[in-house]
Amino acid sequence: MAWYRDHVLPRLQGRVMDQAAFVPVRRRVCSGLSGEVLEVGFGTGLNLAYYPAEVAKVWVVEPSQLCLRLAAPRLGACPVPLELAGSRADQLELASGQVDTIVSTWTLCTVPDLQAALGELRRVLKPGGRLVFAEHGRAPDQAVERWQLRLTPLQRRLAGGCELARRIPQEIEAAGFLLGALSCYYLSGVPKVFGYTFEGWATPV
Repeated sequence: MAWYRDHVLPRLQGRVMDQAAFVPVRRRVCSGLSGEVLEVGFGTGLNLAYYPAEVAKVWVVEPSQLCLRLAAPRLGACPVPLELAGSRADQLELASGQVDTIVSTWTLCTVPDLQAALGELRRVLKPGGRLVFAEHGRAPDQAVERWQLRLTPLQRRLAGGCELARRIPQEIEAAGFLLGALSCYYLSGVPKVFGYTFEGWATPV
């Protein structure tokens, strides 16, 4: 499984997450960003094309060295300086209150200790800063939820620990954030079991 995780999964996820269905969401999440931004789960850099000119620097968290290599063409085309902030969201190489905004797109489902990671994100975020996110998770429809729970053991193995049924808004609030906006919907073009989406932003309390 280590060979699959290190050499196959990053390429597979890069292709899956590069579908057209995700583009409008990425554009909305990245709009209005400015100053120093931390992106959790950078992957192959699919959000870079939507970062506005007001972004001065991007710190990235990415555990996969292959993902970072696959991101090289996008990195080369990006005028914003980028720097690695670590490979784990729960152990960031940043000072407290350093970043203006944190971006997380389809990442929190895979973090092993989500509360520890969200606590660390809260630590490095400036007072009044925002965590902006688009994440999939537990659907409100019981039939979909049942399939999410059934498929989660397989999904964990095939998709890098991905949990299909996490209650992302509740997890964010439990970590000391206040939700400022939240939209919940099934992402068009994606099977419901994978596509129930939480999109919004939150600030540290």
